[in-house]
Amino acid sequence: MLFSSLPFLFMFLPLFFIVYFAFRKRYARNIVLLVFSLVFYAWGEPLYIFLMIFSICFNYVFARLIAAEERRSIRAKAYMAADTALNLLLIGIFKYAGFFVECINAVTGLVIPVPNIALPIGISFYTFQILSYVIDVYRGDVEVQKDIFMLGAYLSGFPQLIAGPIVRYQTIADELVDRRETLDEFAEGMRRFISGLAKKVLIANTMAEVADGILSHSAADYGIVGAWVAMLAYTMQIYYDFSGYSDMAIGMGRMMGFHYLENFDYPYISKSVTEFWRRWHISLSTFFRDYVYIPLGGNRVSRPRWMLNMLVVWSCTGLWHGASINFVIWGFYYCAILVFERLVWGKYIARIPAIGHIYTMACVIFGWVVFRAENLGMIAEITGAMVGGYGLGGAEIPASIVLQRSGFGVQFILMFAIAVVLSAPVSKLLKKKLEGLRIGAILTDVAAVGALLPCVIELAIGSYNPFIYFRF
Repeated sequence: MLFSSLPFLFMFLPLFFIVYFAFRKRYARNIVLLVFSLVFYAWGEPLYIFLMIFSICFNYVFARLIAAEERRSIRAKAYMAADTALNLLLIGIFKYAGFFVECINAVTGLVIPVPNIALPIGISFYTFQILSYVIDVYRGDVEVQKDIFMLGAYLSGFPQLIAGPIVRYQTIADELVDRRETLDEFAEGMRRFISGLAKKVLIANTMAEVADGILSHSAADYGIVGAWVAMLAYTMQIYYDFSGYSDMAIGMGRMMGFHYLENFDYPYISKSVTEFWRRWHISLSTFFRDYVYIPLGGNRVSRPRWMLNMLVVWSCTGLWHGASINFVIWGFYYCAILVFERLVWGKYIARIPAIGHIYTMACVIFGWVVFRAENLGMIAEITGAMVGGYGLGGAEIPASIVLQRSGFGVQFILMFAIAVVLSAPVSKLLKKKLEGLRIGAILTDVAAVGALLPCVIELAIGSYNPFIYFRF
């Protein structure tokens, strides 16, 4: 079930809040959250719900075992190692088994049958989330959760279950047992949810229709113009898709009294690639920083060791996004850029912010080519078209797709312009100026209603509504 779907908006979500607020006790509301979250996941993954329940159970047991031992004792380390291995084994089997077999066949020439295992939706998100909890228990950063139902409510909470952000247990540990749901908080959460829904339905889906439409043709047909239109559209699609889902998750959490941390901080205004990765998918970057990069020594090591640390982190980051060679290349691509940015050209681009921004966006857009492509041939084809290797191409391909599939071009052009403007903190500054003013609150609510209505219309007429997280 997608957040951007009519069944979720008009059946699941209203029913959840009716039942949720029918109970006054905090514990009962957490149980309601757990039950509805399991139903939400089972809606699209009826069999893999047992995998999630298994993940909750064994991580609960290992966390209790670790907490019962002296901090960082040999037994605690053994339990931590076993828990980590089991989590990685599960994600390895269900997400990477086929990819590893394909790699072995390619290297050795063997013909081992490639297992065809369906990917459980959101397994990367909830595995990293529960693993962060057990690690924090081992480190002594959080108290162990002794109630398995409360741990289940944390892990399976439907707002962030299938598309993030990766919510650390320590972020909401206190709020699991002591939070306040107020009308003001609920209203603010609803506004945030509608904002994310509009990002997804009105902007991301419009961009996706154009990008996917153009890239379904050969590079010889769409040429340099089509390639750039497609990749600029995809650049906006992936940002508003990711940040839109994060906004919806944060908004729904707020409606329940939870305060999830921000996951995006206007990454497209960055003046370096290093800055971009501080602003993009913050929960994932923070996870790898705290649980991989720093334990390896971070940047407080020799230069060769630091470069190795970066390679490990970015290899993991690439593979986290998907079991495909293009994601591995994508990880290496950013590793190389970040290493050279720190050691070679970073200090030069820092002197001229405009140049830094152009350079950053160029790196990001070409990075999205690798991310978006389905194979190595497609990477070469799109990149070749973008640098003019296929000439201008047939202008009718991008033109027909933009015109025919988006209201004769008006919808695409308008949404792209809005996407560019909103990728800068314009709305944030406007909200700050209107803060405390009565007219500001009225305008905010009018804007929310004005954004919700076209979203419902778009969903009702069955507009293009891809789910980008199926790959994760």
